[in-house]
Amino acid sequence: MKTSFPIVGMHCASCAKLIERGLKKTPGVTEAHVSYGSEEATVDFDPSLSNLSHLSNAISNLGYKAITEGESTKTPEDLKEEAKRKELSDLKTKVIVSAIFSTFITFGSFPQWFPFVPKLLADPFVLLLLSIPVQFWAGWSFYQATWSGLRNRAASMDTLIAIGTSAAFGFSLLTTTLAPQLKAAGFPLLTYFDTAAVIITLILLGRYFEARAKAHTSDAIKKLLHLQAKMAHVVRNGKEIDVPIEDVKVNDIIRVRPGEKIPVDGKITDGASSIDESMVTGESIPVDKKVGNLVIGATINKTGTFLFIATKVGHDTMLAQIVKMVAEAQSSRAPIQRLADVVSGYFVPVVLMLAVATFVVWFDLPVRSFSEGGFANAFTNMIAVLIIACPCALGLATPTAIMVGTGRGAEHGILIKDAESLEIAHKIKTIVFDKTGTLTKGEPKVTDMDFNVGYKKMGLTREKIETAIVSLEKNSEHPLSKAMVNFIRRPLEGDALQGDALRNFKAIEGFGVSGAVAGQSVLIGNKKLMEKENVMRCAELDQKAEIWMNEGKTLAYVAIDKKHVALLALADTLKTEAKETIDQLKHMHVDVWMITGDNEKTAHAIAKQAGITNVMANVLPAEKESKVKELRFKNYDLGIKTRNSLFINRKSSPPTVAFVGDGINDAPALAASDVGIAMGTGTDVAIESAGITLLNKDLRSVVSAIRLSKSTLAIIKENLFWAFGYNVILIPVAMGILYPFTGWLLNPALAAFAMAASSISVVGNSLRLKGVKI
Repeated sequence: MKTSFPIVGMHCASCAKLIERGLKKTPGVTEAHVSYGSEEATVDFDPSLSNLSHLSNAISNLGYKAITEGESTKTPEDLKEEAKRKELSDLKTKVIVSAIFSTFITFGSFPQWFPFVPKLLADPFVLLLLSIPVQFWAGWSFYQATWSGLRNRAASMDTLIAIGTSAAFGFSLLTTTLAPQLKAAGFPLLTYFDTAAVIITLILLGRYFEARAKAHTSDAIKKLLHLQAKMAHVVRNGKEIDVPIEDVKVNDIIRVRPGEKIPVDGKITDGASSIDESMVTGESIPVDKKVGNLVIGATINKTGTFLFIATKVGHDTMLAQIVKMVAEAQSSRAPIQRLADVVSGYFVPVVLMLAVATFVVWFDLPVRSFSEGGFANAFTNMIAVLIIACPCALGLATPTAIMVGTGRGAEHGILIKDAESLEIAHKIKTIVFDKTGTLTKGEPKVTDMDFNVGYKKMGLTREKIETAIVSLEKNSEHPLSKAMVNFIRRPLEGDALQGDALRNFKAIEGFGVSGAVAGQSVLIGNKKLMEKENVMRCAELDQKAEIWMNEGKTLAYVAIDKKHVALLALADTLKTEAKETIDQLKHMHVDVWMITGDNEKTAHAIAKQAGITNVMANVLPAEKESKVKELRFKNYDLGIKTRNSLFINRKSSPPTVAFVGDGINDAPALAASDVGIAMGTGTDVAIESAGITLLNKDLRSVVSAIRLSKSTLAIIKENLFWAFGYNVILIPVAMGILYPFTGWLLNPALAAFAMAASSISVVGNSLRLKGVKI
């Protein structure tokens, strides 16, 4: 069983690693991942050996809080928001109070700089009293996290802060209370109350700004959650009552009026309307709905009033599933994050060793005594090393960008299932489109119609021929029949819409239909039917048939009284945005393929309209997966004729292949590709197998997804460069590497400021994705 839930109380990437290790040790847990960026845990466990209560207890024992289902009538998301608001409020209070105390402590610690300060404030015992609230009230969370880590044989950034500030406070406490004894022993009488207080204040200030910035990384989920209606007009026992959305049940009949939000997913049973689905699909144009059509919860009813039956409620609605998938994607770990995770695992122990080494080198080598200069420099440099080291920036570099990137995609109808799909989408070099329902609209339409020029001599009119077609075809369930009826009904008016009386209707499997209309025999079907029934041919229509057949269209011959009187051409028409999408992909140097079960002629006709030169035709549904694998692993040796293929280097590594499809038979191919992209109109199986789902049903979103991936990865690389660069450069500076050249040492207070700024800068850089055009 797999579950995800929020965690409150994490302060750095090391906290996430600590919780992760603790969860993995819990009986029944097979896999656990904790994201510091999204503050979420994703756990796979055996329900027979463990449950949510066990997981929650394991996290509580580590000093953190898990927010799981069933704790309250409120959702985990609402509880998390409440906890974060309280945490932010508490942080703000601590920052203000500790800032006031730290100001007085700083003034009292340097009377030579601030001569206006009363002498009482410079008294070491007064400074001690002012420091205690900052050290043990404002900074108590550092001690809690450190103790929790020590119990579990782990260390985090809180450990570094607790050790650094405790060293400064502890030494100052000794020099204040045991001054005569230390002076007699040759120790320098120095106090570092200001150092400890200012460091804690600045780190808390940094965490406050970081928490505020991180709150915006999950704006997408908050927007989605706020879309949901609060109440529903449910019809029960013939009466309409208003009930909270939580009380709506499957098969409830619900009324929706103009301007109201649709409360849950369902199917219209009475009435019709135009519905704005933009908040879910990203498509701005309202969609007309009638009886039998599906409606999506949280979308807005624009015009009519209608009744619908609830089919999905609670966690099963499309909105709930979207929220769940976005949350899981934001919590997932991208491959590029692995290096940062490895470094974070060793970071704190290495920094502790460097801090000790810094003290030893500065204390022992330059001045071999307890002189003020040697000890003071060694002590302050050690504290600076402990404070400036920042695993937080490393921990935030990838997840914050993933959170903003997936949220940005969701706002545009691009649902990204996991971080890996988002990361590798920019590498796509080959993309395979399924034809039917993906590149095309998935339903045949009449594209052309022509008549025998001599129909008038036969005593016929165009309207009579069209009425005969409608009369026959409206009795057939074949998709081509429906397409012909829909096409011809438009120009017909009045009674002709219904067609004339029909007798002896017969569906001829594999050929067409026959019957008698107004006393005349009528045949509609393929060429074989015409030949079988010895229909008199028409040379002009035969020429048209040849042209349309070469264009890959399906032909329907119409004969009345054994004479060929009309010809219709039908085709699955290309989506309006298909050509533009293909052109943009080519401009991005992506090799585009089309795969279909159609014959070569039909396939190439559609491909030509779309601007695709690489075609895989006559491919059975079961073969799609193997064709994708061939593209990935067999150096493009498909055994299929292609025109102007871009494949030129057979020794290069297999390209990153994406597959775009919508049907059940596309699911294996979607799973076999590097990046599976499912159309939002597709089946649940297809969507489940894909890494990216286009809820807006717009093919241009394929290009948008690739652009979003490129932008997100660029931000991640910038974040990692900054995070690694910050630590690689500033830790040596804190150790005093510049002192021999400049005589300059890093003040621990400045180190605290730099450490806070590094985390804030990473989060701020990730938020730039919100303004990226996709």
